[in-house]
Amino acid sequence: AKDVPFMVDVEKVLDEAGLKNERVREYVAHWAEITGADRVEVVSAADDARLVQEALDAGELQPAGEGLYYSRSYFKDTARSEERTIVATSNPADKGVYNNWRPASEMKPMLVDRMRGASKGKTMYVIPYLMSPPGSPLESYAAGVELTDSRTVVLHMIRMARVGAQFVDSLADPDSFVRAVHVTGDLENLGQGTPEDQRYFVTVADERTILHFGSSYGGNALLGKIAHGLRQACYDGWASGEFLAEQFMLLGITDKQTGEKYNICGGFPSASGKTNLAMTLAPDALGDRYHVEFYGDDIAWLWVNPEDGRIYGMNPEFGVFGVAKDTNEKTNPTALDSIAPGSGAIFTNIAYNDQTHEVWWEGKTKQPPSDVTGWRDWKGNLISEREPGDDSPWAHPNSRFTTTLANVPNVAKDFEDPAGVPIDAIIFGGRTSDREPLVRGIRDLAEGVYDGLTLGAEATFAAEGVDGQLRYDPMSMRPFMAYGEGDYAAHWLKIIGAATDQPIFAHVNWFQRDPDDGHFRWPGYRENLRALLWLVQLKKGEVTGRQTPVGVLPLPEELHLEGLEISPEDLHVLLTIDNERWHQEMGFREAHLKQFDNLPEEIWEAHRRVSAALDAERLEAEGQ
Repeated sequence: AKDVPFMVDVEKVLDEAGLKNERVREYVAHWAEITGADRVEVVSAADDARLVQEALDAGELQPAGEGLYYSRSYFKDTARSEERTIVATSNPADKGVYNNWRPASEMKPMLVDRMRGASKGKTMYVIPYLMSPPGSPLESYAAGVELTDSRTVVLHMIRMARVGAQFVDSLADPDSFVRAVHVTGDLENLGQGTPEDQRYFVTVADERTILHFGSSYGGNALLGKIAHGLRQACYDGWASGEFLAEQFMLLGITDKQTGEKYNICGGFPSASGKTNLAMTLAPDALGDRYHVEFYGDDIAWLWVNPEDGRIYGMNPEFGVFGVAKDTNEKTNPTALDSIAPGSGAIFTNIAYNDQTHEVWWEGKTKQPPSDVTGWRDWKGNLISEREPGDDSPWAHPNSRFTTTLANVPNVAKDFEDPAGVPIDAIIFGGRTSDREPLVRGIRDLAEGVYDGLTLGAEATFAAEGVDGQLRYDPMSMRPFMAYGEGDYAAHWLKIIGAATDQPIFAHVNWFQRDPDDGHFRWPGYRENLRALLWLVQLKKGEVTGRQTPVGVLPLPEELHLEGLEISPEDLHVLLTIDNERWHQEMGFREAHLKQFDNLPEEIWEAHRRVSAALDAERLEAEGQ
């Protein structure tokens, strides 16, 4: 009987907020009772200024300049935790190599148990959100309602998704929203990283329910982003047979001379330059002719438009949750502009100056501020009190900035267009110091999907594997796959194969180094546009390139090299295939693909074709 007044209270709160969807109301009441929150509050984007002020007053945010804010997370709560992240369903056939599959019947009671009473004394915020522009063909998969007991999570969600009751009140099917429950828990007593670890981040994919317990950081807590926008959407796209949801960046290139526009999306494992490419500008030498527009740095949903038979894509997010480290005028001037004073951006876990309200991170400038007065590191400790010789980072390596897409200076004019944009090319790129040329175009669908499935980057620490062995990250979706990899490959072949005008595939690599002195052979950053322009020309038939066993490589005269400083030797290596190294790679790839059940025969055929072509080239070279 004690709970009765509380239940009535929820009804009153929902009435006052004008939230009418009966199924949402039932869901909110159900979880309010389980979590034991003292208050319930429905939020919309219009509440941002008030909530920011409340967070400042409560010390959850610090001022970081005009219209800029800083927050610090608990020191053991600073990143996604892949080993604690689970995809649960009731069908064991959904188990893959990477999705940490567990039965829903086992995980749901475990999470309810942890969440029971865990929000006592707190407010439960109700965040109705949409992971798409309103009116998108995929809108029915985009609605969700996150419940969270953290005010800063609300502020991040308002920047990262479209937030307001109107997005769930107008659903064609009132039950078609993702139920996303976030309970922070007692962060100081969760045993992070020990055998007693209490944290669990679970997507119950076949019930479209997300249950995250034990973190208030990033993708663990902003449930619209990775849990819904990638894991749940990946499963929904497959279950419906309608779309792909991928960890892809998306950009547009306009040729100002002809008025033609091209859109390119693609996947890059971590530390392979995805955000810098997504936000790139044209190099100075090409700026008069080409304009680059930003759509998204992290997620793309792809589908076939029946009207013109092309693949269309959109970024379901509303904002950018970017890594701060090494963001500066050279690497990503666009990102710096998007977090300028007045942007409302929130910084997390960087270095902060109590007195001047300045922020700093490694790579923002060559050296940290010389006057350390007032500066605190990401844990809140004064730099001035460090022991001599302590050169540990001021900012956490995974420190972040959160800002809306509208703040990005070159955001595409049509980024809110519900129709999405037609995709001309799908690219993959992992950081490798040799073997992968600057760009290789792939016209065959199965070979393109095969290339994505064998995407990898060099392990960050040499000790992680055999020399030359990549850490594979299929399509850059390794941490976000929601079902089995064989079924995933088949779904890719089906969706892209249904297009009558298919995008071209390609593999890019900006990171080849000279083994003697270690210099990067390609200048990178804004110059990367040159490789993309060649790819677009290849698709249009304006250049022919040179066919190799692993795809079509540019001829040096086909690349737009005006204004670029590069030695003929470096360019030659960048446009050459190292057959010996590739021969070794094919063995690694075979072992990698053998892990996956139900891999379509077309993928194995593509593997054998590439392998045979490499062998033939080798024999020919030996015969000469």
